[in-house]
Amino acid sequence: MNFNKYKNLLFKKIKDQISGWFENRDNKLIANSDVYLFLHSVKGTAGTLQLGGLYQISSNLMDQLSESDSQWNREELWDFLYELISHTYEYENFEEDEKVKVQPARDNVPLIQIIDDDVSMLILLKDTLEEKGWMVITNTKAEKAVSQYFDLHPDCVIIDVNLPNKNGFEVIEDLQKHNNRQFVPKIMMSILNDRETRINAYRKGADDFIQKPVDMEELIVRLERHLHRKQIYDQSVLLDELTKLYNRQFFKTVFERSINDLKRLTKTFTIAVLDIDHFKAINDTFGHLAGDKVLFSFATFLKEQTRTTDSVFRYGGEEFIILFEHTENQQAVEIVSRLLDDFSQRTFNENGHTFNATFSAGVYSVDTPETSLDVAFKAADQALYKAKENGRARVESANCSLPTIKKQPLYVSIIDDDAIIRTMLMRILQSMDLRNYELNIMVFEDGRKFFDSNRFEQEGEHFLILDGVMPVMDGVEVLQKVKKSPNAKNALVLMLTGRKSEYDIARALKLGADDYVTKPFSITELQARIERLIQRMS
Repeated sequence: MNFNKYKNLLFKKIKDQISGWFENRDNKLIANSDVYLFLHSVKGTAGTLQLGGLYQISSNLMDQLSESDSQWNREELWDFLYELISHTYEYENFEEDEKVKVQPARDNVPLIQIIDDDVSMLILLKDTLEEKGWMVITNTKAEKAVSQYFDLHPDCVIIDVNLPNKNGFEVIEDLQKHNNRQFVPKIMMSILNDRETRINAYRKGADDFIQKPVDMEELIVRLERHLHRKQIYDQSVLLDELTKLYNRQFFKTVFERSINDLKRLTKTFTIAVLDIDHFKAINDTFGHLAGDKVLFSFATFLKEQTRTTDSVFRYGGEEFIILFEHTENQQAVEIVSRLLDDFSQRTFNENGHTFNATFSAGVYSVDTPETSLDVAFKAADQALYKAKENGRARVESANCSLPTIKKQPLYVSIIDDDAIIRTMLMRILQSMDLRNYELNIMVFEDGRKFFDSNRFEQEGEHFLILDGVMPVMDGVEVLQKVKKSPNAKNALVLMLTGRKSEYDIARALKLGADDYVTKPFSITELQARIERLIQRMS
């Protein structure tokens, strides 16, 4: 007997109940008796339909329930039912003989950017390389690809020679202008393999050249070698390539050296974390090359204006650290305040326009050798964000009593007609502790309800997770409307697509989606991808 019809009805019943419990916006508690009846029903139906795993999970959960008249809050109930919810997702999305490919959560997963207007090739390369555990971002438009390269800082770039509007040689030239002090391997691809094309690719800055059609096994081996070379380079070089300051790896070494000095000499040292104000606006208004000039100028200024006993580091992006040896808190605050006054008077010129730049800073003094680098940096970083909250262009000390920091809101909208996926994504996002943002999360069953809510009119930054196929208004239609909105520049869009939706993927990329993930997806991988995309917005 074919049970598919009844299995679908069971999945719908579970989804409807999950939606009712976890997407209801009131604060009502859920009765223990309602949870028991729900599990009892799932257990009975799952057993009849020979869904052994679902039957066993619901049985185990029922055994853990008390017979009291207690009530559940949503967070506790979610934790209690999580195994059942995730198994429901897997049952519905994977065949029984197919296992979910879950990559272990890892920090610093290599990011590979692929630029090609052949969507079929993009999908093939993305799927193949992500099976290796790498993260892949794809682009069909050269202009968007260059901007995304500057924002995401990939570890390797693969560029097709034949791109519309701007060919691959022009793209690699644009990257080299920004990248002349950094090492990011670049691989060019082409259906042509003549001597002139290859030589031209290498002259423009390519590190490797691959002919189409691509031998995937050979590509993976080459990529592994390039990524390994970059890893060795990054670990061996103490200087940041762009600014010529010490890098964040060397900051750890200097911090430990200062701790050892503190043990011997009992002399306090102080770290200051500095962040250039409104740096994204500088990039957006004047271009990334202008942003690089500001970074280089700021780095040179810090080196010139600090003592030879102090150490200056580029921590990442527009963030810098100064470690003041044998310096008390008040003295460090005065020094950094003077630096702020002097730097804010500098004028930058770009294409006939002039502008000024300021920075915000957080200061923390270390006076006990038991203080770890993580504790010290987090304290200074908290003071930095207090400075930003208080209006920017100011210095705050973490050694003074700091009130709780109000983070910048990020409006996250999950638009998917599948209640299980909506709830799982909501839970993933709620569990994230993002340094810069306070997430404001809402879920919608379709695009029309999203727009009817007027949520996208909220002033601020938005992160949209869109299902590609939905009733009423699908994800591509939502994306199209979002990109025509005046608020489009403040929106980051992640599309969820089916495995065989090549046409939808092509449309989404051409309309400006920032990334896509194919369903069914690994929850662990999706979480890592969301975190990386959101960090790009900061």
